[in-house]
Amino acid sequence: MRCETVREALSARIDGEPEPIRAAVVDRHVVGCAGCRDWYRRAEELRRATILHPAPAVPDLTARIMAAVPEERREPVGLRAALGVVAVAQTSLALAQLFGADTGMGHAAHGAFMMGHMSHESAAWNLAIGIGLVWAALRTRTAAGQLPMLSVFVGVLTGVSLLDITRGDVTAARLISHVPVLLGVALLYLVYRRHRDDDRPIGDRMDTGRERFADEVPDIDVAHEDSIVRFRHRRPASRHRAA
Repeated sequence: MRCETVREALSARIDGEPEPIRAAVVDRHVVGCAGCRDWYRRAEELRRATILHPAPAVPDLTARIMAAVPEERREPVGLRAALGVVAVAQTSLALAQLFGADTGMGHAAHGAFMMGHMSHESAAWNLAIGIGLVWAALRTRTAAGQLPMLSVFVGVLTGVSLLDITRGDVTAARLISHVPVLLGVALLYLVYRRHRDDDRPIGDRMDTGRERFADEVPDIDVAHEDSIVRFRHRRPASRHRAA
């Protein structure tokens, strides 16, 4: 077998392309031909020199990167505790109203307090608010779900309370009973703001340092990556057209 044919097959093997003749036949020829063995060795060395390059020197920025990572902030125990106290006060007030205690939660109308179903409905709603605030104090991430509804409730309640004050249709005890709800919504908002910041991915909460470190990281020449692609699609070096 001619050495040119064997070297064409070896070139195809190096390039990862199908060999024009059986590999076993090529291997037998290479074992017995010192010239083809030397050619194959030099071709492999050339291939490695073409696609492999020394890694560029990269500075160790570990310490600076770790220093840029924001410290984990502590759980806002004070806010949660305050919200828990307000929640207990709201729940206690609702339970007292539900079981008929005189809490000033009835409506003053013509010198008499409205009782019955409306009082029970108001008590149930106040109890639901209290339980919701308790749950938000225990599971702070649930504050976001309660905030829109309770904010609207407090806004409407403030408006109608001012109207009732001008008409003389509300007692001082009734107005004071709204204080836990007002405080609860304010604390709920603060807890929501605190955990909204904590729930962001850490990459959004830290300085990536891209601008500060850019001058320390050398540009990597990726031209050899293109040469890899081109090298894979080259025709075997020994293949040529007949004149």
